[in-house]
Amino acid sequence: GKHDTIGIDCVAMCVNDILAQGAEPLYFLDYIACGKNDPELLEQVVKGVCEGCVQAGAALVGGETAEMPDMYDADEYDLAGFTTGVVEKSCIIDGSDIRKNDVLIGLPSSGLHSNGFSLVRKALFKDGGLSCDSVLPELGGRKLGDTLLTPTRIYAQALKPLLGTGLIRGIAHITGGAFLEKVPRIIPDGLAASFDIDSWPVPPVFTVIERYGHVGHLEMYNIFNMGIGMVLMVRPDDVRRTVSILDSHDEPCYIIGSITEQAGGQAELHSKLF
Repeated sequence: GKHDTIGIDCVAMCVNDILAQGAEPLYFLDYIACGKNDPELLEQVVKGVCEGCVQAGAALVGGETAEMPDMYDADEYDLAGFTTGVVEKSCIIDGSDIRKNDVLIGLPSSGLHSNGFSLVRKALFKDGGLSCDSVLPELGGRKLGDTLLTPTRIYAQALKPLLGTGLIRGIAHITGGAFLEKVPRIIPDGLAASFDIDSWPVPPVFTVIERYGHVGHLEMYNIFNMGIGMVLMVRPDDVRRTVSILDSHDEPCYIIGSITEQAGGQAELHSKLF
């Protein structure tokens, strides 16, 4: 019954993807399809879209609502959208300049970030017998539903000071496939990403999912962001300056790994526990 944050998630998924190419978002358009036009509900949905655009620094230039009772039940709706951004051709970040020994810098996530909810529902609700109103001590007394619906972070303000500086060699937006798939996609052949998974704090919501869903610890890093929503790749000599810029804008970050020569797979997870 909470509909005022899903719009933030929709904007975030679009904006964070273009930020990973080095582009600044310009505008966003939304599309809502529903079985019955409920003005109060749709007002909440659009409220979230507007908030997401504010966070992204993008204009909401239009949208479309389609009422299709033959396609959707009365209490169902689909939300989709797209964004357009701009980047100088010479400043496009495509990962082609990533080199061995480049350093991986992680920016923290706010939670699940719109990913893995099929497993979350199975682990917590079906197998774990919990509900949205369940209160778990690990989550600080907050209702489980509120924790799961924490909006996706939009990284526009965090990354804007770095875009165009030439410091960033690659950016990976950590969503489905997480560390084992997202980062390797932008790494040139012959290289791999080596992650120290003890180098950043993992939000307790992931520990709860792992326990109730009986998910293997390392497997969690192939499904969820585990507390890191963006991974930046920079030269070793540029780490201090990059971190300093982030610090000056109150953006926390973690040194979470490095680029190595490929031995096995294109992503490796290391922990003192394994």
